[in-house]
Amino acid sequence: MSLSSGTKNNIFNLLTNTVREKLINYKPETVYMPFHHRLLGKDRYEMFSFIQSMNTTFGISLWEQIAVILAKSAGNYAKRQYILLGEIDDGTEELIRGIQYQLRKGEIKSNKMFEIEQIRNNIKEGEDKKDPDSLVDLFVKIEDIENYFDITSAKPNIKEFVALKLKLMRWTGLRLSQNKNAKVFTRIAIPYNPYHPEPYERWTLKGLFDLSEGEILVGEEFWNFVASDDIYDELLDVFQSAGEELRDDIDRRFKDFTSVD
Repeated sequence: MSLSSGTKNNIFNLLTNTVREKLINYKPETVYMPFHHRLLGKDRYEMFSFIQSMNTTFGISLWEQIAVILAKSAGNYAKRQYILLGEIDDGTEELIRGIQYQLRKGEIKSNKMFEIEQIRNNIKEGEDKKDPDSLVDLFVKIEDIENYFDITSAKPNIKEFVALKLKLMRWTGLRLSQNKNAKVFTRIAIPYNPYHPEPYERWTLKGLFDLSEGEILVGEEFWNFVASDDIYDELLDVFQSAGEELRDDIDRRFKDFTSVD
């Protein structure tokens, strides 16, 4: 099975429309950076700022929207910016933070399924209310398994990874407080592997996450997972096609930057 022409068109249109809107509406920040401007040239720095702005757009919404398109194309339920309601009782909160503390100290290694069952066995029924961690970047239900994703940057540092681990366990608690029998799995998604062709092996991951269970999905693993098929190369081809379509628009906009004093 491969991506349908409709799915490809949806992703193509999303990419081209988003970039064109950015090209039209982008206004460089009026930041005085005399050292950078003198060393690199103000025009080059403006180009860099535009690319950074596009990176932010990808991180804020584009990855999520593409994932939803792919998941729905496979017949899966998917929603971005999903609000996960629930309430974690004090005892389960203490359990979760205790697990996180042991993982940080290296006293234990992550065992995802065991962590889920510990939380399931301890959680008390709670109200369906908002929690500080209620916002989920991406929710994908594949058959009867509920997958809750935090889509994060390519190179989180150790503090970010530790905070993410806590969030994933709390998401598990929130969901199970509403339905103890829910088949819940919380994950981190990293949209691409910056170390390609080498595997993604950040030292910060060691022992903190259960990589064998797919608690973290990187690049190809993530996109194929949400699409329930091996579509990664086709997805890259859609990006290539969109880039070719946008090349003249981007070049024209970059010419504006070269006229910056």
